[in-house]
Amino acid sequence: MAGCISVRGTPSSLSFRCSSFVSPALSLQLSRPQRVHLTPRPLVVCPLAKRICQMTGKKRNNGYKVSFSNHRTKKLQQVNLQHKRLWWEEGKRFVKMRISAKALKTIDRKGLQQVAKDNGIDLNKF
Repeated sequence: MAGCISVRGTPSSLSFRCSSFVSPALSLQLSRPQRVHLTPRPLVVCPLAKRICQMTGKKRNNGYKVSFSNHRTKKLQQVNLQHKRLWWEEGKRFVKMRISAKALKTIDRKGLQQVAKDNGIDLNKF
């Protein structure tokens, strides 16, 4: 057995043998690792931002991608969301929202206060 490493008994005693000379087995004493006791910390999960318009509540739509051969595969049609900073005239401040492009067009037409009132949104929370 040339260059053989054999483990006897516990993992802490290793014996090495070499074929070039005959000698008693060399044993290497390894210290056992210390156990560290840690108190488990609670798992903190950061919620991902949902792709929902904060003004109108629009969400993704389930649809089909239809090929030329009329083979249908399912797909999700996401909302066109934009991070916008809008001036709120009645509150005399900017409001940061994540709203859809459709809601932006409606805000341009009606105004921010009227669209928020129609959808039951409190702009003081933004």
